[in-house]
Amino acid sequence: MAQPDFVRGYVPGAIGRIVELHGIYYAAHWGFSAFFEARMARELAGFIDRYDGKRDGLWTAVIGGRIEGSIAIDGSRAHDEGAHLRWFILDANHRGRGTGGRLLDEALLFCRNCGHPRVTLWTFAGLDSARRLYERAGFRLAEQRRGMQWGVEVTEQRFELHLTDG
Repeated sequence: MAQPDFVRGYVPGAIGRIVELHGIYYAAHWGFSAFFEARMARELAGFIDRYDGKRDGLWTAVIGGRIEGSIAIDGSRAHDEGAHLRWFILDANHRGRGTGGRLLDEALLFCRNCGHPRVTLWTFAGLDSARRLYERAGFRLAEQRRGMQWGVEVTEQRFELHLTDG
């Protein structure tokens, strides 16, 4: 299978495709509903509207002109709350091939180069492959609680990675 090209920044169709990848995966595997997909679409569109390449990053994994994965860094509150890692997903055909690790490495290198002091992300218990990637990169579980921010009750988890001592 071909290796993806990583494209930084917005590309036409990115919002729809990233939302599609999330909607299909989380509905099939976790029972997430239209609430989740609509929230994702609103938040991702808002991020693209205010995107500033000096603090924010969006990378898509593209094969044959089709987006097969993504990751983003929202740096709008990086110095107060930490840069926010978001919208990390791969199409099922590309999981387990190193693409996710490469996307994560790209995003974290960007954070280091920007001087973001830390990176945070929200996920939930049960996404074990993603958790292994996060922990391998140095993220540590900082908070865990039952919640419904995605429209279904799950054990929400916040992970942090400190990039500087500040």
